[in-house]
Amino acid sequence: MTPELRKYYENRLSMTGSPAWKDLMVDIGEMLSSTNTLDAVSDEKTLHFKRGEVSMMRWFLSIAEISENAYKELIDETDV
Repeated sequence: MTPELRKYYENRLSMTGSPAWKDLMVDIGEMLSSTNTLDAVSDEKTLHFKRGEVSMMRWFLSIAEISENAYKELIDETDV
């Protein structure tokens, strides 16, 4: 693993471990609960917009786990 890639993941893990990040994830989780509904969808354009919103919220909610897994895999590859 390059020093730059190591620093990238260390920064990402530091960010996602912070109290501010955890608070943001709570807020996004609550937003997802209220947004992930078809109640307010009146047309196809609105449907596609809501799908985009939900997709981004799910990505944010998964970024810590994805980053941790990728970092562990890179560490394991380096150890071989």
